[in-house]
Amino acid sequence: MSDAFSSGLLLPAICLAALGWTVPRMLALWWPEGVKWLMFLALVSTLVMALAGAVVFVVIYAAQGVSLADLWATGGLSVTIHFMKLSIVSALLWGPLMILSLAGVPKNWVKEVW
Repeated sequence: MSDAFSSGLLLPAICLAALGWTVPRMLALWWPEGVKWLMFLALVSTLVMALAGAVVFVVIYAAQGVSLADLWATGGLSVTIHFMKLSIVSALLWGPLMILSLAGVPKNWVKEVW
């Protein structure tokens, strides 16, 4: 069971799901109110989570013993595309939680009406 947490994908999946909830809420603390701003918040949160997903997979590869220098030697752009594809697939984990988190942001608005 501990192998699933240490070298498996269970712990990173839980972390990505938690980030999917937390990132929009943290950004919303400083974000202006309004429907247009909410849509922009969704876009920025998605970009931040895509980058976070790619970083998580880079860390997983490094933890598994894959040398990042060897990866970059094979071709920088192809490696970047590979990690971005993995990040897009990880959106299945954090995407629904991010949508739910964004849906709860307007309840804290003071100036704008939803």
